[in-house]
Amino acid sequence: MADTARDPPPDRTDFHEVEDGEDLFPEPNATRESQPASLSAVDISTNSNGPKQDSFFDDDNEDLFAEATEEVSLDSPERDVLLSDGPSPAITPITPPTSVITPRIGHAHDDMFTHSSFDEIEEEEGGDSFDIHISVSDPEKIGDGMNAYMAYKVTTKTSMSLFKQRDFSVKRRFSDFLGLHGKLASKYLHIGYIVPPAPEKSIVGMTKVKVGKEDQSSNEFVEKRRSALERYLMRTVKHPILLKDPDVLQFLESTELPRAVNTQALSSAGILRMVNKAADAVNKMTIKMNESDAWFEEKQQHFENLDLQLKKLHASVESLVCHRKELSVNTAQFAKSAAMLGNSEDHTALSRALSQLAEVEEKIDQLHQDQANADLYLFSELLGDYVRLIGAVKGVFDQRMKTWQKWQDSQMLLQKKREAEAKLQFTNKPDKLQQAKDEIKELEGKVQQGERDFEQISKTIRKEVSRFEKERVKDFKMIIVKYLESLVQTQQQLIKYWEAFLPEAKAIS
Repeated sequence: MADTARDPPPDRTDFHEVEDGEDLFPEPNATRESQPASLSAVDISTNSNGPKQDSFFDDDNEDLFAEATEEVSLDSPERDVLLSDGPSPAITPITPPTSVITPRIGHAHDDMFTHSSFDEIEEEEGGDSFDIHISVSDPEKIGDGMNAYMAYKVTTKTSMSLFKQRDFSVKRRFSDFLGLHGKLASKYLHIGYIVPPAPEKSIVGMTKVKVGKEDQSSNEFVEKRRSALERYLMRTVKHPILLKDPDVLQFLESTELPRAVNTQALSSAGILRMVNKAADAVNKMTIKMNESDAWFEEKQQHFENLDLQLKKLHASVESLVCHRKELSVNTAQFAKSAAMLGNSEDHTALSRALSQLAEVEEKIDQLHQDQANADLYLFSELLGDYVRLIGAVKGVFDQRMKTWQKWQDSQMLLQKKREAEAKLQFTNKPDKLQQAKDEIKELEGKVQQGERDFEQISKTIRKEVSRFEKERVKDFKMIIVKYLESLVQTQQQLIKYWEAFLPEAKAIS
């Protein structure tokens, strides 16, 4: 890939370093030839161990780093501490709905900037060293009214030497999970790591839990959130870098956490986040990146299509869940009507058959409820998770574009400073010449660093996407098999019920 395809001047020039009143004078861009070509450096295959650093080895058809290649798997709010320091409020246990099936889904990522190398991490994962399971259980309502909040028991079981104990538990509230995600995103997102997203806030659902009495919808909301938090933590700790992050270790082990702030959806911080998101969307449309790496162009299009189709399928499965719940209600009503008719029937055999039909329909009602829960907690939740995870994947592609734009901005500013230096030399102004040289030297360092950052984030994203795709296929296979098994079991049980009732129907005379 030629440098001319990679170094187009950007459309915007919002820089603070430009000196006022300086005239621009063209000067040969001598030092640019010495800069390595970043886009060509990142134009590597997925089986490469990184960007090629030397073109002298191009004649060798053998990949010198093939043995060092490692496949990488991925595994995706804000935070707040758990219990307040005030007097102990009333604690109300929340009973989850029955017959809930909650899958365990995990993901993993990696880091390459400030942590150990990818190869070392893969060696750790290849052995038996990774052994950790986290469960989120016992949701409790703390306090009353609008000041109430939900607290969850987070239990960790592991044999890893990273932790002080093998089995330990802490209490965390929902805002703590949001806070953990916020900290991790601020550390790793801008360098290309796919940080699993935390479950979204639900003002309506939580308000019903806070001020309303316990009912089926409130219990389903709490159980759905509990399950989502558990999957979020498992995805996070299966990322070999995030697992070692001090904030993750503190979240899992510490009895007390620093109280999280700015996690409310309707707070000024929440509004600011919405404004920043809108600004990012506008910037994304205005930044025109001449993508010369076919791999990135192909993957971006792939994830756009995948995002669209997953959202459609998710909406369809949620409609199916509603249909099964409605079918369950209608089946229960049918069972009640059949029982009442049987009690009113004078014919003994017919009365007995109607009564048994009502019993069969009551059993089928429970089957429909169980299958609706399987539709929700097995299939629908998986699709919802991956809709949010693909949003995180698209987020790292946006960060790569921002890194590229920052690099291009530095190049353009360097060019302007060199032109200004040439003008000073031409007009013989030695008093300002040294200052101009110092500024050029500083900008040259920024340009070089910008190119290295772009190469590094491109390399990281390749490995993160490889990990994500591998885990995505594994997750979908596991969940679809479980979902199909639940469907088969439901149908087999239905046949069993009807076969048992058929002789009674035939006995009517």
